[in-house]
Amino acid sequence: MIRQDRLELNERFLKVFQLLQERGDVVMNDRNGKGMGDFAEKILGNRAYGHIVRAFLNKGDRRVIDYHQARAVCREYNVNEAYLVDGIGTPFGFDLPKSLSGPGAPKGNILFTTIAAFAGSGVEATGGQAVEDNLYYAIPGISGSGLVAFPIEGNSMEPQIMHMDTIICREIAGVHDIKDNEIYAVKSNGSMWVKHVQKIENERGQVTALRLISTNHFEYDPFEEDVTPETRLYKVIKRICNV
Repeated sequence: MIRQDRLELNERFLKVFQLLQERGDVVMNDRNGKGMGDFAEKILGNRAYGHIVRAFLNKGDRRVIDYHQARAVCREYNVNEAYLVDGIGTPFGFDLPKSLSGPGAPKGNILFTTIAAFAGSGVEATGGQAVEDNLYYAIPGISGSGLVAFPIEGNSMEPQIMHMDTIICREIAGVHDIKDNEIYAVKSNGSMWVKHVQKIENERGQVTALRLISTNHFEYDPFEEDVTPETRLYKVIKRICNV
């Protein structure tokens, strides 16, 4: 008998696979690197195992994905491992505290924090003390959830963004949603950078690294940061000047 946790894992895999199809990362009958055989080779190690993947996708089949294979999906397609393996968060991107309701709920939709706190783990909590201790505010014309604001430290993005300006960022689903040369906050391995970003792809079209470029290029050279399942990205949508 299949354990309940494996059934729940497979249900999350079904959702992830559908999203990968919607994003164009998997195309069922494609012959240019995105077909079912290509998916099977990346996840199961053999192009001929496409029928096994189809079994995972068939709710009436007794075969379900295992944890090793699920982690391969996360590694190959930049899926949030916490979501697929543990059922925490969302399939892509990160989880800022969402809109709360009831007595004592935040009055705004933008979470204000510091760049140091945001680079750590506390801001990503979805409940409890980490949420309650943060400040929320609202700005006319900026709606929706998944918004975070923090002050900039340093002059690497001058004159576009000055030291101690505050930027407001919105989560993006993942690296494939990056528009080259636009400004993003990139969180990776406990560090945070605000830079112009360019995607670096391998021969299969997968984004494996990011080129991070400062506006103040006279003092700061571009550098590359590997993309991992833990990489998180936020589009800078507004700058508030420090006056």
